[in-house]
Amino acid sequence: MKNTIQQFLREEDGVAAIEYGLLAGLIAVAIITATKLIATNLNTVFGYISTQLAGVAAPAA
Repeated sequence: MKNTIQQFLREEDGVAAIEYGLLAGLIAVAIITATKLIATNLNTVFGYISTQLAGVAAPAA
């Protein structure tokens, strides 16, 4: 019984799996944050372009 408990306390596979899970979660949060930032900036740029092109007349066919 004592051997089993000592072996369980030395086991590190579960700890590594938890660390990998936390790392994957952190990477996912970073990707989501970066995507939102880029989307906001692109929305601003395209809004500016749309405003600037609003006064341009279409070419005569």
